[in-house]
Amino acid sequence: MTRLPIVQAPADEPVVPVQCIRTGELERALATLSEQDRRFAAAQGFKAKAGALVLLPDRDGGIGRVLFGLGAADAPDRTPLLPGRLAQELPDGLYRLEGEGFDPVLASLAFALGAYRFERYRKPKEGKARLLLPQAADGEEITRIAESVQFARDLINIPANDLGPAELAAAGREMAEGYGASVSIVSGEALEKGYPMIAAVGAASERPPLLLDFAWGDERHPKVTLVGKGVAFDTGGLDIKGASGMLLMKKDMGGAANVLALARMIMDAGLKVRLRVLVAAVENAISGSAFRPGDILRSRKGLTVEIGNTDAEGRLILADALALADEEAPELVVSMATLTGAARVALGPDLPPFYCDDEGFSADLARSAAAVHDPLWRMPFWRPYDSWLASKTADLGNISHNSHAGSIVAALFLDRFVEKAKTYAHFDIFAWNPSARPYGPEGGEAQAIRALYHLLRARHS
Repeated sequence: MTRLPIVQAPADEPVVPVQCIRTGELERALATLSEQDRRFAAAQGFKAKAGALVLLPDRDGGIGRVLFGLGAADAPDRTPLLPGRLAQELPDGLYRLEGEGFDPVLASLAFALGAYRFERYRKPKEGKARLLLPQAADGEEITRIAESVQFARDLINIPANDLGPAELAAAGREMAEGYGASVSIVSGEALEKGYPMIAAVGAASERPPLLLDFAWGDERHPKVTLVGKGVAFDTGGLDIKGASGMLLMKKDMGGAANVLALARMIMDAGLKVRLRVLVAAVENAISGSAFRPGDILRSRKGLTVEIGNTDAEGRLILADALALADEEAPELVVSMATLTGAARVALGPDLPPFYCDDEGFSADLARSAAAVHDPLWRMPFWRPYDSWLASKTADLGNISHNSHAGSIVAALFLDRFVEKAKTYAHFDIFAWNPSARPYGPEGGEAQAIRALYHLLRARHS
């Protein structure tokens, strides 16, 4: 895990001010500088465009001040996480943010997130910019969130040769036991009997499937259950993916990584919930024991499922885990999965859809997402499409027989396995940055969990 580049208390070293400037305030901001600094900024063509950076020298040849552009206040693509770019571009040293037009808490979090580096397989870079936190920023809370996001990113970025079902479960176990959670892992004959669809999906791999199950918190508190898709690698099974389709399939356990990271936030903050976490961990491989198109699988819930496509395996393992979660009739069940390409076609990589019939929860979550700039978009459990899951030989199929509304159909499939929970919310996430962002590099990403944590903290702190 990358060491966080944030400092809570004043340090015995020079602190370089970073003056954050919106384009509409450029003239006023430049007027506060010396003539030499104004000319230096002008020579660099500084116009306070979003992300623009100028280092102003001091009398001794060091860095005396940094000018950082925030862009126009009314720019439609303006993000309060833009200061994360500073962690990536500033040279080694200690800095503090000055000026107006930025949220000090989100800017500090963005700085911590933007400094992330995945260096497990190469020599770490030396030197790093550090940020002196403003008084308005809670260093403990920023550390909690940033370290949890790093935990998710690290898990997603590790390639499948080093992170199979057992390694994913071990990472979850170690983290959970560190907070005093009770942990069990279901595998072998017990998995085959109790969770037949998880067992079937993972049967073709030499790395056995399993279910990670841990619980934390006072049993008298509201039950919150998180369910994550942990497909360590997805070949597509016998309906094999093409080569390009497999390039990012190490991230098909992104739902599990995000669920574990959210659980870490909840436990670290000591929220007053009875937390349960279920991670179905498998590898969807190809061998003589692989499940086949046309097979009919019996689920934990008792429903039979006809396999129309072995590449729609994530919903199968989630269904068994959701059936287990639902048996306790929890207050809230959340499922997270890198489930469908249809969600990316509809909303792109940055905007995960979520599905929920609880109007109050959905409205509160939308407000939380906006407050912490963790974007989400509500999509419907559109019941007329439920008939698309019909099968002539089983209770339902695992896919629709047309190409429309793939994310909705997948969500409807999962909803069949949740009946007793007061609120069910499903998140179809991408868990990946296809290119570098101010808040993080290309690679594994946490999505939706900062918004969910913000909401749960408001309700259960």
